[in-house]
Amino acid sequence: MTTSELILDATWFTVAGLVLGLVTFAFRRDLGRGMVVMVGVMVAGVVGLTLLARYGASLGDGTLTLVLREMALLVIAIGMIRIGLAFAFSAVLRKYALPRILGELVIVVVLIGFALYRMSVIGVNLAGLITTSAVVTGVIAFSLKETLMNLWGGIGLQLDNTCRMGDWIRIEGVTGQVVGIRWRYLSVATNNGETVVIPNGHLITNRVMVLARRGDERIAWRREIDVTVAYANPPARVIEVLNAALARAEIQHVAAHPAPATACMEFGDSGIRYAVLYWLTDLATEVWTDSQVRLHIAAALERHGMEIPYPHRVLIKSRALGAQAARERDLEARVATLARIPLFAPLTDQERGTLAGELTHCPFVAHDVIMRQGEAADSLYILARGHVAIYDDSAGGTGTRDLLARLEAPEVFGEMGLLTGQPRGATAVAEGEVLCYRLDKEGFDDIVVARPELVEPMSQVVIARQTANDAKLQALSSEARARQTSSRAADLVRRIKSFFSIS
Repeated sequence: MTTSELILDATWFTVAGLVLGLVTFAFRRDLGRGMVVMVGVMVAGVVGLTLLARYGASLGDGTLTLVLREMALLVIAIGMIRIGLAFAFSAVLRKYALPRILGELVIVVVLIGFALYRMSVIGVNLAGLITTSAVVTGVIAFSLKETLMNLWGGIGLQLDNTCRMGDWIRIEGVTGQVVGIRWRYLSVATNNGETVVIPNGHLITNRVMVLARRGDERIAWRREIDVTVAYANPPARVIEVLNAALARAEIQHVAAHPAPATACMEFGDSGIRYAVLYWLTDLATEVWTDSQVRLHIAAALERHGMEIPYPHRVLIKSRALGAQAARERDLEARVATLARIPLFAPLTDQERGTLAGELTHCPFVAHDVIMRQGEAADSLYILARGHVAIYDDSAGGTGTRDLLARLEAPEVFGEMGLLTGQPRGATAVAEGEVLCYRLDKEGFDDIVVARPELVEPMSQVVIARQTANDAKLQALSSEARARQTSSRAADLVRRIKSFFSIS
């Protein structure tokens, strides 16, 4: 029979559960709904005990009353245990980040202990029960050997934090992120949109690689990109070119520290094999980021005339003739590009043809920094294809990188470096695939010295753009821009003549 003393004890347990639930809610707001549910379960258990105390005698069957009472006590016990564990794990021990499975294990142990206690209270012979259960348990354990191995494997994995939620792991060719840790298995989500379920016992008996983690610290993951370059290029020069190009590139998900580095790996049949090593910050973008790094490698090698070789078996004479025709077409395209740019409008057709032969082929890909503000310079870039963004990195405008302009081919930028030799006044970044031609001072020197009258019209074009950039940052009025253009043009003419030694 349900006594008033038992009801009172259950009521006090419910009050204690309510208090612990409120404290837990103060630490973890996201657990509020769960605390409300568990307190409601305990209240339902107390109400059930109260109803049994009042109407239990009318049921007649003492066994039924006993079962209903123990069920009500079990409900109260489950609610109290779950609230108590939430309080312990989320409030008292929250800084230790204990694994979830430890709480589930404690629940099972405490419920077993509670069941044994209640059986002893109602007079069950525990000694005989334990003896019989030992035989049955042995038979079950033998038949469920693999399942129990997975069970204990899951407990071991979580207790020693071998794999954690969010970790990236590799096991037997499967690479992915841990999205679920259960008693029986581990769930791994791959970059191919698959979820692989791996039994815990398999993890215990096989080698597991935890990626992007050093001890308890999560770090970036080092990736290796292979590239082969022809023997005609000195290895030290190749390494210098690739390291410099990747240091300037602003590639998403590539860590700045440690910086990308190039290593000479092998002397192959067609060329020297290099490994470009970089650190990936987001493993979910593995394929995309590898592709971006390869694009920057290819563009850097092409800018410096370094060939990525392939086996040559047959030399066809007509290919040499085709290459000559291609060079002629390229020269014509360069002349046509120069003719469409205001800076070179004062030149004659012959002078533009001469200048076209002095241009250096410079392809870039998205996020390549073509030039950086403050760098020394004596050249300009001609944008023949694509788009380039021009930024002010001096924090002179809004305090951050300020967008000055977006250039669309055909256009020219970096002209102050060519005409006066002064450091770069802005940063240029490629937006997508870009083809530029670089014009150095040596290639322009003869034309300017022979025709010094070109200096003044060129200076007008340069000053107009520079004033427009200043207006972008300073919000100058049109009248102020006109006055500034007039006053700065004379000074620029003087500096250009001084740079090219024109009297």
